[in-house]
Amino acid sequence: MAIENPPEPTITDRATFEARLAELRSQEKAHTRAGDALAAARRRLPVVEVDPATPLTGPDGPVRLIDTFEGRRQLITYYFMWYSGRPAAQQCEGCTWNNTQLDELSYVHSRDITYAVFCQGPYEESKRYHEFMNWTMPWYSAQQSLGTLLDGRQIGSMHVVCYLQHNDRVFETYWTSWRGVEAVDINYRLIDLTIYGRQEPWEDSPAGWPQFHEETGTGVADVHPFRTNGRPTAQWSRINAGRSDRLAP
Repeated sequence: MAIENPPEPTITDRATFEARLAELRSQEKAHTRAGDALAAARRRLPVVEVDPATPLTGPDGPVRLIDTFEGRRQLITYYFMWYSGRPAAQQCEGCTWNNTQLDELSYVHSRDITYAVFCQGPYEESKRYHEFMNWTMPWYSAQQSLGTLLDGRQIGSMHVVCYLQHNDRVFETYWTSWRGVEAVDINYRLIDLTIYGRQEPWEDSPAGWPQFHEETGTGVADVHPFRTNGRPTAQWSRINAGRSDRLAP
C-alpha cells in the first residue's frame, strides 16, 4: 500500500538547491544528447520489406497493410494486447494507459506519419473497447496476420512498430517493446520529474518513499500503477460519464 506519511525530504537553502540542480542539469543534457545520437542511429538503420497486402480488419472490413497508412509516407503502429472473451475491466491496463494519451495526432500527421492501433484480438469485440474508451485513433485487428507482422516476436505483448511505404512497397524500419513503448507515454515523463517519481518498487528511491505494490501471478492487484479499484484507471471517467463497457455483442 502507499505510505500515507513518507519521510520528509532533505531541506536546504535556495543557493544550495540551485547548485545541486545545476549538477543534475548537466546529466540531463548529456542524457538528451545521447537520445539525439540514438535517434540519428535509428534513422540510419537498414529496413526489411513487408508484404503490403498483409490482411487486417478495419471498420469497413478487410484492408491491406498499405491501406492503413491513409496515404501518408510513414506509419507508427501500436500492437495492443488483447484478452479475448474477457470484460473491459480485465483488458490490458498498460496498453490502455498508453493509448489514452494519444487523442491529438495532428502534429504526427504534419510529419507525414499515421498512427494506428493494431489490436491483437478480434475486430468487433476490440472495436467496442475503442468506442467505450472514446478513442479516435484508427483501429484495426491484426489477429489473422500477427505471425507474419511480428515475425518471431512475442505475440501477446505490447509492441510499437514503424513502417515506410515507397513506390507501393512497405518496409519495416524499427520496432520496440515493453519499456521501449514508453515512447508514447507523456504521463511517466511528467511523473519522473516529481520528487516521488513513479512510486514503483523497482525504482531507486530513498528509503520510505511512497510506492505502489503489484501483485504477482495472474491476479489483479488492489494497488496497481495502471489500475484503480480493479479497472484500468482511465476507464473510470468513461464509466462515470455513463458509457457502456459491454464488449459482447
